[in-house]
Amino acid sequence: MTEKKAPPLFDELKKDFVHSDDLVQTQLQIKGQFAFLFYLKSVVDGDKLQQTVIRPFFEMSSEESFTSYIQSLPNQYDVPYKNKLLLMLSAGYILIVIEENMFLLDLRLVQNSDVQDTMLEPTIHGPQLALSENLEVTINLIRQRYHKSSLKIEDIIPADQTNRAVTLLYDNDRADPDIVKRVRDRIQEIDAPLFQSAGDLQHLINNGKRNLFPSTLITERPDRIVYNLNGGKVIIAIDGSPNVIIAPAIFFDFMSSMEDNYHVFGITSFTILLRYIGMFICIFLPSLYVAMTSYNPDILRIELALTVAGGRIGVPYPSFIEVLFMLFFMELLTEASMRLPKAVSATATTVGGLILGTAATEAALTSTIMIIVISAVAISTFVIPINEMSFAMRIIRLALLIYTTLFGMVGLLIGLIGIVMILANKESFGVPYLRIPWMNKNEELRMDNR
Repeated sequence: MTEKKAPPLFDELKKDFVHSDDLVQTQLQIKGQFAFLFYLKSVVDGDKLQQTVIRPFFEMSSEESFTSYIQSLPNQYDVPYKNKLLLMLSAGYILIVIEENMFLLDLRLVQNSDVQDTMLEPTIHGPQLALSENLEVTINLIRQRYHKSSLKIEDIIPADQTNRAVTLLYDNDRADPDIVKRVRDRIQEIDAPLFQSAGDLQHLINNGKRNLFPSTLITERPDRIVYNLNGGKVIIAIDGSPNVIIAPAIFFDFMSSMEDNYHVFGITSFTILLRYIGMFICIFLPSLYVAMTSYNPDILRIELALTVAGGRIGVPYPSFIEVLFMLFFMELLTEASMRLPKAVSATATTVGGLILGTAATEAALTSTIMIIVISAVAISTFVIPINEMSFAMRIIRLALLIYTTLFGMVGLLIGLIGIVMILANKESFGVPYLRIPWMNKNEELRMDNR
């Protein structure tokens, strides 16, 4: 039986994959009919290949019938230019050549298509399943919850070494075209060797890791994604990451929980109020303790001032050293709780905190009132729903403590004014960072009325 030579393109592609032991270049033939296949077996689903390509080839009566069959497949794509073809072959596409016709089939082997449970943003009500590390599954989950023809999906491949696929999702009728362009340009301008997750991409979009306040929001919840799509925001999904990025994001977005949408107005208002009170306790309470014990005790009532002073009898160093000492060990316990295995993290950190607090008090290294202050700060830190803002508040807390240590209550006020000025001058893709949330709702109502 005569054999045909492989197409010249195969020889060119083979040079690019010369170091790949999983390269497969094979020929199908029966009764004078030929088809050539080129793919990487490690990323191609063998069962799909057998059922979609190999078996139908031997069952078809002619090459014309097999060509028509391949053309009718929904996962068939036109062959692009060479550089993009190499990327698609590396991702799990298979190149088929029948006579003079070339086809590209999506037969990717997906091992990470499972939908994850919500871990970062748990709620009592609402969806309990999050997203998937598979980009197509993530898009499917979003489409299942947002049934609008105006939902636009735009693929982008940034210029990193891994060529990881990035997809923009936005409502074409609601999203601001200028914001969409800003997001697209920011991603295409990224100059980094590689990124592997939504967190990496978020730092790059935020113009580096030195930016304390994030201008984008990472989420794993499909309901939060749908609410933001309806609000005209852009969703950035990354292949291989179970989280997506929401842009733009203002300060108040980081203080909202999806639980707020599932309760009546009274309960929602109460929980939001608790959240902001907790944020202020987290930021200001250590600095207030230092200011009122070392600089301005006259702010307190006489009885309370005497109680605080009596509690610090025997403590051998100033109050700001005491606060730094306890904050340092609280941060260690927080970090340990995230790094330890789940089976022992809660027990180890709870027991460690109790032993540390009791021992420090009995050794007169800290006062009992300081233990109360640090406990309140530790609890209020975890009231902030989004981790990025929670971490930022922990850094701000230390900055305010330094200002208060140097200048007392005046330093605390100067630090507060400075933080407000930084937030007031910050923007997220052209949107003011301190924009009031109900302004967006009024704009949505005007759009709906149109």
